[in-house]
Amino acid sequence: MTTTLTRPDESRAARLITDGLDPKTWIIADTVLIGWHAGRFSGIGWGLLGCLFAAVVPLAFIKYGIRQGRWADRHVGQRQQRIVVMIFIIFSVATGILLLWAFGAPQSMIALIAAMLATLAALLAVTPAWKISVHAAVSSGSIAMLALAYGPWVLLSYPLVAVVAWSRVALRDHTPAQVLVGAAVGGAVAAGTFALVR
Repeated sequence: MTTTLTRPDESRAARLITDGLDPKTWIIADTVLIGWHAGRFSGIGWGLLGCLFAAVVPLAFIKYGIRQGRWADRHVGQRQQRIVVMIFIIFSVATGILLLWAFGAPQSMIALIAAMLATLAALLAVTPAWKISVHAAVSSGSIAMLALAYGPWVLLSYPLVAVVAWSRVALRDHTPAQVLVGAAVGGAVAAGTFALVR
């Protein structure tokens, strides 16, 4: 069963980018790369624990909802449905933070998952009134946090955020304003939380 609706007139490149560089992909990259920076292989282990609650459990919830007919695809395009998904993910991510803290994870790993939680909360605050772009927010926040961990040279990869934003607009899932605001909110909230907590 396919989990993404396609239209005959949509850009294949935009669909590949939207699906390939979705929030789950960025979360996995962040947890592995920041985990490596925090403690090499043991850090990756902590990262995978965080990833379980920030990406794997949420994805399973979304796939379950698709099978039940609650939403049409894994990007959950309808705003009211997004609210339900975001609330579930917030509880999942919060559980991950508590477990990381309880088991003595490196502070930077707790900061990473806390930044994801803060970003989700910010997006949830906007979503009832406006369909802010989660794709743009997560990609922007991911690169911002990696730059804080590894150095400003990581910002050279920021054009990837523009590519993700283009794909969302090209697929008519978002307006240019929604991806621009998403990128700004995601980058500011994630980087600010990560810097504060770590």
